[in-house]
Amino acid sequence: MEQALSKNAFRHERNRTEYMNTWADKRNIKLIHADSSIRIIRRTISGDTAKVSLVQSLKIAYVYNKKIIPEQFFGVGTRHFMTLKKSNGNWKIAREWYLDPLDENPSKIAEKPKGAAPSVKSKSDQDEDKNFNRTRAVAYANKYAGAAWGAGNQHHYNKKYLDYTGKGGDCTNFASQVIGDPEEGGGLQMKGGWRYFYKSGGTQTWVHTDSLSRFLLRSGYGKLIAKGNYQQIMCPSNKYPGGAVSELQPGDLVGYILRHDDTDHFSVIVGFDDSGYPLVNSHTADRYRVPFDLGWDEDTKYQLFHIKG
Repeated sequence: MEQALSKNAFRHERNRTEYMNTWADKRNIKLIHADSSIRIIRRTISGDTAKVSLVQSLKIAYVYNKKIIPEQFFGVGTRHFMTLKKSNGNWKIAREWYLDPLDENPSKIAEKPKGAAPSVKSKSDQDEDKNFNRTRAVAYANKYAGAAWGAGNQHHYNKKYLDYTGKGGDCTNFASQVIGDPEEGGGLQMKGGWRYFYKSGGTQTWVHTDSLSRFLLRSGYGKLIAKGNYQQIMCPSNKYPGGAVSELQPGDLVGYILRHDDTDHFSVIVGFDDSGYPLVNSHTADRYRVPFDLGWDEDTKYQLFHIKG
């Protein structure tokens, strides 16, 4: 049994490494180093059995091939829940659960269109809306990005809100907070079915991916720039000479569709790297300034939502 668990863990790490390096090759970048830190959140010991909860914060650096651009950095965070057994005086991992944001099939990474280079909007080209504060929305996303390297608030979520990680995922709850928190976030007014009650939690529209995507369009809070696979949103077109992704602004949202045309995940655009590539923050799993397509594959469809007041 121990040998089988070890082999599974090894295969998982090998697949993860292959995915990361294959993705980097296809994006014409090179991963140059990674730093990891671990924090034990809680542990309980009963006889020869221990249960441990910990978080790992990972910092990854990359550079672009054939471009004179400084090192770029992003962070991911994972929560681990482990059961350890004591054997011959040593503690060994008997069981472990965690959600890996980089556990995808290396052979299914989308190819980057040739010549595609998103153009970043200058601040003067970005929308100014008195009802939606983009600067605060991005600051909120960075402060409360959780366990990911680079996040603020000592790697904790905003305690004003419930954590839905164990109830299907916290990504939509986080996206709603970013655009709607009245004190630190974007400040969009809660209305209709999109509300958070600070003693009981969020409505379905606040915490459920499909419900939020429908609400954004129905309410007028969101405009769908484009919907399509990686090639479709990256390729230049008559409507978007820089590709649809070039229309994104910090504070906008990206929805991810895996199957059946249902939104499965949300992330927040927080900026662009020095080559103009869109970067996102999210929960479940925690991401900080991560390239928007890292951790997804060629079958993923992207919904690009421009947020407005």
